[in-house]
Amino acid sequence: METIEKYRRSLKRKNCSPYTVKNYMNRIHQFTRWISMPLDKVTRREIGAYVDRLLRKRQKPKTITCHLQTLHLFFAYLIEEEGIPIANPITRVSIRLPKPLPRCLKDDEADKLFTVIADARDRAMFMMMLRCGLRVEEVARLTVDAIDYRKRQVLVVNGKGSKDRVVYLSEDARAALETYLQKRSSKAKGLFLVRKGPLSGTPISVRGIQKRIEYYARKSGVDVSCHKLRHTFATQLLNADADLATIQDLLGHEHVTTTQRYCRVANLKVQRDYYKAMEAVLRKAQDEPMERSHGWRVVQRTKKNW
Repeated sequence: METIEKYRRSLKRKNCSPYTVKNYMNRIHQFTRWISMPLDKVTRREIGAYVDRLLRKRQKPKTITCHLQTLHLFFAYLIEEEGIPIANPITRVSIRLPKPLPRCLKDDEADKLFTVIADARDRAMFMMMLRCGLRVEEVARLTVDAIDYRKRQVLVVNGKGSKDRVVYLSEDARAALETYLQKRSSKAKGLFLVRKGPLSGTPISVRGIQKRIEYYARKSGVDVSCHKLRHTFATQLLNADADLATIQDLLGHEHVTTTQRYCRVANLKVQRDYYKAMEAVLRKAQDEPMERSHGWRVVQRTKKNW
């Protein structure tokens, strides 16, 4: 459909990432294949029926919300850019989202996972998530030139929200990268490459990375995902008393409220803070009776002098 293609070009002009454009197009195509009427005839009734369809397909609330947000923006484009005289049918349709806490790996689970990852490329990929807090799509887009070994820094270009940021290499992440690059013979610009099949030598895809972590999850018996490695990075830093603003910057969060969610799962820090504060409370409670007793003795001596 010509209108959809024009919208795709509009997204690219707005500097949306290829990943975002692809997801938007997939959602719009799903909707237009399902709807049996012109787009300018769509109302809230049809949108509600589409939501019901997604629910029957057991789509998660977050996934459905992504569909609705995409379609809302698409209809806004039709109204504002294409001049179609309709009301946006997705002004009030929403799905109540659960707010689960970020889940992270325990130290023994992380050790168990990396024990089974012998492949140099895969070990380096997942170290970048666990030690640098990178998103899976950021790892997929990394280039060889993005790594500064002297400064132990990684430049993340065009991250979420089309923002660049700098993250840092731990000693074990740096060692894993060096081991991988010593074994890699390709001079390709991309850092992590496909090694077999017709796509050999090209950057590994997001789905390719996800399939690898799924393989290692089965092999190790550890419930893990790419995003859980990133959650683990954030929680470990918070437990080590890193400042919340520092963690926000390293994760590339736009709003600190997103980062604050980790405070609710960083139990070690909460535990330390609790006992430290409680010790101060108890010391104060013990000191006050002594001070009152001392004051009473002073009063008694004064009365005798009267």
